[in-house]
Parts: sequence; structure tokens; C-alpha cells
Amino acid sequence: MPKNRIIPIFIPHCGCPNMCVFCDQRTIAGVKRPPSPKEVAALISEGLSRSGEGAELAFYGGSFTAIPKSLQEGYLSAAYGFVREGRLSGIRLSTRPDAIAPDTPEFLKSYGVHTVELGAQSMEDTALAASKRGHTALDTERASQIIKQGGLELVLQLMPGLPGETDPMYSVLKAAELEPSGVRLYPVVVIEGTELARMYREGSYTPLSIERAADICADASEIFEARGITVIRCGLNPSEGLEPEVVAGAYHPAFGELVTSRRIRRRVEGMLKDARGEVLEITVEPRLLSAAVGNKRENITYFKERFGFKEVRVKQGAQKNGLSINCY
Repeated sequence: MPKNRIIPIFIPHCGCPNMCVFCDQRTIAGVKRPPSPKEVAALISEGLSRSGEGAELAFYGGSFTAIPKSLQEGYLSAAYGFVREGRLSGIRLSTRPDAIAPDTPEFLKSYGVHTVELGAQSMEDTALAASKRGHTALDTERASQIIKQGGLELVLQLMPGLPGETDPMYSVLKAAELEPSGVRLYPVVVIEGTELARMYREGSYTPLSIERAADICADASEIFEARGITVIRCGLNPSEGLEPEVVAGAYHPAFGELVTSRRIRRRVEGMLKDARGEVLEITVEPRLLSAAVGNKRENITYFKERFGFKEVRVKQGAQKNGLSINCY
């Protein structure tokens, strides 16, 4: 799945039949109200001026296929002109598993939609019920089949750490069986004003720590990528309005890098089984240099304490996704 330039348009809570315990899309997206269809065209023009022609439009933050059909058509019509002109490469949108009907793919494709991101969140019904999602894991399985068989690209969104969850890896493995093109991993963040914040304060919910969430997402990323499933993102996208509203949970402005750092650590550990020496030299490609060092140099500290190295050096020089070590 190529990484496209995306113009996001947020329609917070649109189409959502209920309020999930974790949700405040207005805070997460930094948008207080959804735009009108007329405003969508202006937002697209503004986005294209920044990103350049050929970007992809994304409707995020709500359950797109659950909003009234007339409003869906209004939004999609406003965008489809840009697709026909070649100024947008296509449209993607997010929605609920129980808002996908057999005829949904044909309707969406007629307006240039090529990707549906399905808010599965969990494949455990206990977690879905405790989170007040209003749908089941079976709904996710059914919707995934309709989307794929209808010729649309499927992306699944998962939220490790939901209340009622017994094993985050269960959801990961079940989601992988659905063979999506990509996944987004959003470990739970407790946002002020949500029911989950109340549950946390009264002691009925214990959120994942950042460390635990990074381990889970590292495990999940390895499982998905081994099956050819792209991990598009780990962690919420930081915004100016989000951080002050975070009460607890797995929020870090560079959470994705924390996960990458954890995975690099594991790879190096696997190479160190029979290594000897006082100095460890790790060579990575340039884009991984910061992650190899780790947040607050945590990987440097880890390898010194775990393996007894007096010095740990990280340098760039490897090819794409390459990693090598030298001990002396």
C-alpha cells in the first residue's frame, strides 16, 4: 500500500448512533463541528494548495456510511469533481462495521471512493460491549467481506486496551485473518469529558501504560507485516487541542517512533545472543537513526545494562530497512 498525501476532512461524530465510552472526536480531531458540503469543496482546494495535485481525500472522525444518504451524496459530490479532474487521486472514509450494506461498495465507488477504514476497535465482544460500541465482532467480519468482495480496499482500526479486553493479541490475530490491506493501531487514550475518564477516576478501568502499549503495538506490527498487511499508523495523531485533554493512557506525541524503537531493540537483541565485546555499534538507515537511539536514549541505556557494554554507538549507513551490528 503506497503512502499517499492525504487531505483529511473531519466530520466528528457524524453518523454515530451512540457515544462510545472512549470517544470525543471533537477533541481528537481538533474540529468542533462538521463542515457543510459547500465547505468541503473549499477545504479540498485549500488542502491541494498545500499538498499539491494528486493527493487523496479522507473523510475521518465519524461513521460516514451511517449518516443520511443525502448528506453522504452531498459530501461525495463535492469531492468527486476533483477526482474526475485528476486533482484528487481518490477518496477514503472511515465508518462503523454495522453501517455497511451489500450495496454500499457500488454506491461509494460511483463517487471515486477506493478505501474504507472500518472502526473494528476490537474483535472481542466483551470489549465492544463494555465500550458501548453497539456492534459485534461478527459485524466486522461481515462488513470486511462486503468491502473486499465489492472491490474496495479494506483498512481496519484497532484499539488495544479497551475495557473488557482479555487479550489484545486475540484481536490482532482475528483481524489479520480478515486480510485487510492495512491497519491502524490506536491504543486507548483516556480523554477528559468521556465516560472512560469517569471510569478511570472511579477505579473501574485501568489504562495501558505507554510502555505496555508500545510492546503490544510492536507485537501487532510484526504479526501484521509478516502477513503482508501494512501498519499505517500507531498512536493518535498529536494536535494542539488533544494533549491538554489527555487524562491517562497510551498517549505520546511520538508514539509511533516508540514502537519502531522497541522493534529495533528486539532485532538487535536477536543478533546479540553470541556477541562479545565492550563496544556495540549499531548501523541503521538514516530515517531510523532516532528510533534506534530511543526516546531519552533508552535503547542505549538498555543495551548497556542488559548486555554490559561500556559504550553503545548508533550510526547511519544501512540500506532501506537494514540493520547491522558490530561488537568489539
